[in-house]
Amino acid sequence: MGAQWKAKHKDLAANARGRLFGKLSKDIMIAARSGADPGSNARLRLVVEQARKVSMPKDTVDRAIKKGAGLSGEAVHFEHVIYEGFAPHRVPVMVECLTDNVNRTAPEMRVLFRKGQLGASGSVAWDFDHLGMIEAEPAAAGADAEVAAIEAGAQDFEPGEEEGSTLFLTDPVDLDLVSRALPAQGFSVLSARLGYKAKNPIDPASLSATELEEVETFLAAIDANDDVQNVFAGLAG
Repeated sequence: MGAQWKAKHKDLAANARGRLFGKLSKDIMIAARSGADPGSNARLRLVVEQARKVSMPKDTVDRAIKKGAGLSGEAVHFEHVIYEGFAPHRVPVMVECLTDNVNRTAPEMRVLFRKGQLGASGSVAWDFDHLGMIEAEPAAAGADAEVAAIEAGAQDFEPGEEEGSTLFLTDPVDLDLVSRALPAQGFSVLSARLGYKAKNPIDPASLSATELEEVETFLAAIDANDDVQNVFAGLAG
């Protein structure tokens, strides 16, 4: 959770597929602004690969690429906005949004943060590292995460969200380089993106069951907003 908060409960996750495709479509459109060819556009290649991993329909991917690259005749104007603050019980939160209307998103965020605290720019960002985050799983027998991290040029590694996977952490500018290097070290890349990792995450064990549930409910409500791309919470584990 220190890297990226995700809904834990199956009933929440089961309803997230449509939102995931919507978020990926936005990522693809933004990346395609720099070119519609994934072969020469590293950022686009990474997000298209991520879309493929979650079985996003090819026609949906192609449509998003054309729209983002301006090949469909439709204008796409998304603004990247970050909101900072605290979930209940002073858990720091970074919220990444892609919105076509900040005047709509801002008041929605204020409402969502009522059970926490919406902060000014920089209010919690100082307590997060901006990193490249690559989730990968062993693709070859004997693949060693520590050796792979060293050889591929990652800064660090830790257990990933998926069972048996590893989260490789990189300097933001090295995200694509490390992603390309990991397969040679016996790892298959599941996803690669920029994100935020808390420097001093809160141990969930320090919260009561009721308090932790309040934090989870708060984060789930924010994640369900259509303009929210990623939610990064300062919780360990």
